[in-house]
Amino acid sequence: MVAALDVGGTTIKAALLDEQLQPKAALRAETARSADGTALAAQTVDIVAALAEQAGTGQPAAVGVVVPGIVDEETRICHFSANLDWREVHFGELLEERLGLPVAFGHDVTAGGIAEFRVGAGRGATNAAFIPVGTGIAAALLLDGRIHRAHGQAGEVGHIDVGHAGKCGCGATGCLEAISSAAAIARRYTERTGRPADGAREVVELARRGDEVAVAVVQDALDGLGHGIRTLLTLLGPEVIVLGGGLFTAADYVLEPVREWLAAHLTFQRLPELRIAELGDEAGRLGAGLLAFDLLDAAGGHRHG
Repeated sequence: MVAALDVGGTTIKAALLDEQLQPKAALRAETARSADGTALAAQTVDIVAALAEQAGTGQPAAVGVVVPGIVDEETRICHFSANLDWREVHFGELLEERLGLPVAFGHDVTAGGIAEFRVGAGRGATNAAFIPVGTGIAAALLLDGRIHRAHGQAGEVGHIDVGHAGKCGCGATGCLEAISSAAAIARRYTERTGRPADGAREVVELARRGDEVAVAVVQDALDGLGHGIRTLLTLLGPEVIVLGGGLFTAADYVLEPVREWLAAHLTFQRLPELRIAELGDEAGRLGAGLLAFDLLDAAGGHRHG
C-alpha cells in the first residue's frame, strides 16, 4: 500500500491506498504552513502514522504528496506555490529524510490528470488535456501517451491571454484565469451586483434562473474557456479534453456552450471530444497514489492496477 496526500492551501486530503487504488484508511486535516516546508513535512509524518494506525497495517511502501504551484517532479523541488507561500522548497528530499520511505512529490493538477487519464474520463486517449476550473486554471497534458511536465512549467493555460482588459494575479492582463476561473466568476458577479456569491456554482444557478448579470458573467467565462482551449488545440492537438472543477459540476448548463463556441470558431483545428471529469475532488489524491506506485515500479518491478 501507499500513502497519498493531496495538499491544498487550506486542507489536506489523505488516504492509504491498495494496489487497486481502494482506500483502506482516509482522513482530512487543516494544512500546516511554514515557508520552508518543515511544518508540512512534520504533519505528513503524523498523517502517515495515523493512516497506518487507522488501517491496522505497518508503514506504507511509499508516499505520494502533491501540491499546487510550480513543481519539478524529477528534482522534487517546489519552485513556487502561492497557496503555500513556498519558494525553492526541496520538499521531496526533506520529507524522505523524515519518513525514511520513498517519496514521490508532484503537482496537484498533473496528478489529477494522471488519475483521469488512467482510471477516469481520459481512459483510452493518447493525446489529451485535463483542465480543472477551480480557484485557478491549469492543465495536465498527455502527449503521445506521456505526461508532459517541462520541469513543472507546462500546462499553465490559465495564463493564456484571451483578450479581456482585466488584470490577473500573476501581473499580466487578459489571462484566462482572471475571467473564467471559479474564483473570477464569483468575484465578477459580486463586483457587478454588490451581492457576495458563494463560488461559481451559485452564479451558474442564478444564471439558470435568469439573473441577467449571472448570465453575462458565465457567458464571459465560457467564451474565455473557448479562446483558451482553441489555443491549446492549435499548439498541441489533443483529441480529448477532460473538464472538471466546480464549474463543470453544472455540466448540463456549461458544457454545450463551450462545444458550440469551439465548433463556431475552429477553422483547421480538430474539434476535440469534451468529457466531464469522473473522479471529482478525489483526482489529486488518486494521482498522488499513482505517483507513489510509479516510484515503486521504477525501483523494482512492483505492479499495480
